[in-house]
Amino acid sequence: MVSQPTPTEEIRHPLLAARKVTLYVKRDDLIHPTIMGNKWRKLKYNLAEARRLGKSTILTMGGAHSNHIYATAAAGELFGFKTIGIIRGEELNENSNDTLQFAKSKGMDFQFIDRSTFKELRKNPASLLSDHSETYFLPEGGTNELAVKGCTEIVEEIDKDFDLMVCPIGTGGTFCGLVSGVKKTQHVLGISSLKGHFIKEEVATLLKNLEIEATNYSINCDYHFGGYGKVNHELIDFINWFKENFSVPLDPIYTGKCFFGVWNMISEGNFQKNIKIVILHTGGLQGIQGVNRKNEDRIT
Repeated sequence: MVSQPTPTEEIRHPLLAARKVTLYVKRDDLIHPTIMGNKWRKLKYNLAEARRLGKSTILTMGGAHSNHIYATAAAGELFGFKTIGIIRGEELNENSNDTLQFAKSKGMDFQFIDRSTFKELRKNPASLLSDHSETYFLPEGGTNELAVKGCTEIVEEIDKDFDLMVCPIGTGGTFCGLVSGVKKTQHVLGISSLKGHFIKEEVATLLKNLEIEATNYSINCDYHFGGYGKVNHELIDFINWFKENFSVPLDPIYTGKCFFGVWNMISEGNFQKNIKIVILHTGGLQGIQGVNRKNEDRIT
C-alpha cells in the first residue's frame, strides 16, 4: 500500500563540500509505485472526503501527460472509485500516449475537449459539475484546500534541520503546502516547469485564497527548458548523471528541471555558505517513458 513517512537522504559530492552546502532529498517518489509523490499527498484527504460524502466517482481534469490524471486513475482502482478525466485536446484519444493508456487500464473514462473550452472550465468548473452532480470534483493538478493540507504534512516528516526547501511547481498546490508547513525562519523556493512568470501571480492568489500569510518564499522561472514538457540534451544528460551518481531517478517534466536548477545555482555560488537544503522529490517518474518515445536521447 502507501509507504509513509518517506526518507530524507543526504547527497554527497565534492561540489557540495566546496560550496559548503548540505543537500538532502525528501524521497516522496517512494510513497507508492503509481500514486507517488505529491499526487498521493494531494489525493489523500480528498479521497477520504469523497468517501465521507458517499461519492462513488471522482471527476477531474488535466493534460494528456498529466501526473495527476495518472495517479487519480490508479487511486480510483485501488480505493474503489470510478474515475472520469476531462482531457485537454479534442484531437486526442485514450491511446494517444502512455499516461492515457495507463489511466484507461485502471478504468478511467475520458472526455476530450478543445483547449479553449478546457481553459474556461479551469476558471469556472460549475458548468462541468452540473452534468456530474453525483461525483466528487478535483481541479486540474488536484490542487484544493485538502490537497494543500496533505502537502503541509511533508514538512512534518523531515527529520533534518534545514534552511531552505525546494520543490518543482506546476499548479502550485504542493508549493503552498510547504509554505504553510515550514517555520517562519525557513524559506521555500519553487522551480517552475512552466514558461513565463504568470505562475507567481497564480501562487500569490492561491495563498491568499487559502488564507496562508507568508513572505518566506520565492519562485524561479529560469529552468523551464522551453516550457512544460519540453526537454533538451542538457537536461537529459543531467538526469542520467544524477541517477548514476546518487541512485535517485528524476522525471523530465518536474523533478529533473528542479534538481538541475538547484545544482546549477549551487555551482554558480548562489547560496550562502553552510546552508542546508531539502529538495522535495515529487515523483512523476512515469513521465520518463513518454519522453523516451519522442527523443533520440534516452533517460536511463
